[in-house]
Amino acid sequence: MSLLNSPTYQLQPSAQQVALPTNYITDFNFLNQYLPDTFEKEFERYGNRSIASFMRMTSAEMPSSSDKIIWTEQGRLHIKYVNCTSDGSATDPTATITVGDVLDPSSQPLLGGAGGIGIRVGQTVVITANNGTGANKGIVTAVDTSAATFDVAYYEAGGQVFASAVACTVQIYGSEFKKGTTGMVGSLEANDEFFETSPIIMKDHYEVSASDMAQVGWVEVTTENGANGFLWYLKSEHETRLRFEDYMESAMLEAVPAEATSGAVAAGYKGMEGVFYSVNEGGNVFGGGYPTVLSDFDLLVDRMDKQGAIEENVLFLNRNASFAIDDMLATLNGVGVGGTSYGLFDNSEQMALNLCFTGFRRGYDFYKSDWKYLNDPTARGGLPVSWSGSTTANTITGMMVPGGATTVYDQVLGKNAKRPFLHVRYRASEAENRRYKTWITGSAGGAQTSDLDAMEVNFLTERAVCTLGRNNFFIFRYGS
Repeated sequence: MSLLNSPTYQLQPSAQQVALPTNYITDFNFLNQYLPDTFEKEFERYGNRSIASFMRMTSAEMPSSSDKIIWTEQGRLHIKYVNCTSDGSATDPTATITVGDVLDPSSQPLLGGAGGIGIRVGQTVVITANNGTGANKGIVTAVDTSAATFDVAYYEAGGQVFASAVACTVQIYGSEFKKGTTGMVGSLEANDEFFETSPIIMKDHYEVSASDMAQVGWVEVTTENGANGFLWYLKSEHETRLRFEDYMESAMLEAVPAEATSGAVAAGYKGMEGVFYSVNEGGNVFGGGYPTVLSDFDLLVDRMDKQGAIEENVLFLNRNASFAIDDMLATLNGVGVGGTSYGLFDNSEQMALNLCFTGFRRGYDFYKSDWKYLNDPTARGGLPVSWSGSTTANTITGMMVPGGATTVYDQVLGKNAKRPFLHVRYRASEAENRRYKTWITGSAGGAQTSDLDAMEVNFLTERAVCTLGRNNFFIFRYGS
């Protein structure tokens, strides 16, 4: 048995700029001897139609006075290189190690801050063959920063345990000096990583003629923001406002920066790094759709150990991903008499069975929440599942967001500051606040600003989203 294609959900907005047959509340026909009974209350057949909630739950808003927002994120504290080779052969007491990953992606400290490798004479290292054939410990006796090489003398009497030219990993674990010698030569400078973004300007507009405003048609409504009562021509204006507020959130999620040779740049637009783009580029990607078994979460935990190890995390998921995790957790829970699950479920035989979980712990705390934006058919819930010729390629099914705040160097404040991992910066100063502006123009509805025989309602915001510590985020999707 399957769902039929018709009737289905309606995707067109109800706000219209022209009078259409579907806009009329009543249809009075003078040739009809029976007067129709009209139901003045609007029926909410789609429930809460707003898709905005994610940014309100996970982020904060703060002002910014600049056209560019720059922040600095910490690099690694300790030094480790994973793409190195030794010119020594097995049993050699010394060797010269060439470091291949000089510009290490993990932003490690650099010698003097001028590039090169961050290894100094006198430091002790662990050198491990990447193919698993063995490991040595040694002391650095000479360093050539320009060539990205260093000489090592092994502590083991048997010398180097792996063959020449084998790829290996180098980790610094300490230092050793002889009696009566000078101190460590050279100092390390932090290799911070800089990020920047720019706010985008968003606008919307609603217009109604003064003549239509004179034709009063009342509709009783209950709206998504909690308002209720009777509306007439402002019904469409009110929905324009709600739709604009939803776009304020979805733009922060979906926005992408315009590439250098793109048509958008040629037309004078710049774009912005939205949350999805930032996590896809610099975060963690689960390419199998969504985790369905405990071993999948073990992979997540293993990656989290190597990143920021944030203790509490929230999973925002579409319906299929949420149910898959519920099913996984249910199989791990004991089953009682008659198939009713007890303990973690806290169910009884006299109550409705609760088959959903809100959180669990596996190394870290994971809290789970359904994400309406990924379920709604007018948003990502209605996108096709076959893109770029590959089945379900790049279809986002959820995202894991770390809880709490992180410390970054704010270029505007000129000092370290605590910031939520996700937050929105809007343009504002003492003279102008562009967080959310709305104003009325025209010659109707109380406005007397022009000779236009209508009322125009204008909306504007200028804002950007900052995804701090994107290496702590996970995005769940299909595709590589």
